[in-house]
Amino acid sequence: MPPRIVVVGSVNLDLVVRVERLPEAGETVGGGTFDRLPGGKGANQAVACALLGAEVTMIAAVGRDPQAEEALAGLRAAGVGILLEETDAPTGVALIQVDAAGETTIAVAPGANATLGAVGLPPHDAVLCQLEIPDEAVLAAWEECTGLFCLNAAPARPIAVDADLAVVNRHELETLVRRDGLVALTLGAEGAVLLDDGEELARAAPPPVDAVDGTGAGDAFTACLLVSLLEERSHEEALRRACAAGALAASRFGAQPSLPTAFEVDEILARR
Repeated sequence: MPPRIVVVGSVNLDLVVRVERLPEAGETVGGGTFDRLPGGKGANQAVACALLGAEVTMIAAVGRDPQAEEALAGLRAAGVGILLEETDAPTGVALIQVDAAGETTIAVAPGANATLGAVGLPPHDAVLCQLEIPDEAVLAAWEECTGLFCLNAAPARPIAVDADLAVVNRHELETLVRRDGLVALTLGAEGAVLLDDGEELARAAPPPVDAVDGTGAGDAFTACLLVSLLEERSHEEALRRACAAGALAASRFGAQPSLPTAFEVDEILARR
């Protein structure tokens, strides 16, 4: 039986411009290409979990506007169950610039995401949250969680939840209020470390890839680590798979279009 994951998080429409290099402050860089893609860290992670074999329900808020269906398209295509709050605020939007090396700049207008409040949870094995939604929604999801609670503490800010699994980068680690559960510390091209109460349990490096766009890499990593642990894989294998998923996502354009399937993760690991 596949693991049941409830994702409480953000849904955005990503407006993406690909340019040769990112502009300096006050500079205009021309010659770019433009795409509209479904995004939001919550939706990205929900799609990623579904592609990796989990049964996923997404709880989110969108506006009553044409952008909502565009933003939800990736969730629907991946077979994710969707529980929505519709509000008068506009659907969230992210403005993303991507250069030829895969480096990005991202500015987010949260819109409806900022209105998401306490929600009821369907039956689940795990709940996954990020910090593109208000504290109220995250705290309520943590309090109602009857399984494993996973927090991807991004964008970084302190929040008083005691996650069973936290996923952070170096900067986000500094804002993590509780560190007594499992903590996955991502280190970019160096890979990641899994800690338990500060003690190292496992370390893994990503397989080599040509980086194209890092937008969804962290979301792929988080989803794959959670799904792998729910599948009762070892800490070492779960972390290795998560690093592979992140690398695959970084090797493709876009957030949700870049997310790998379980087969693709197995395939790239088999080449090493």
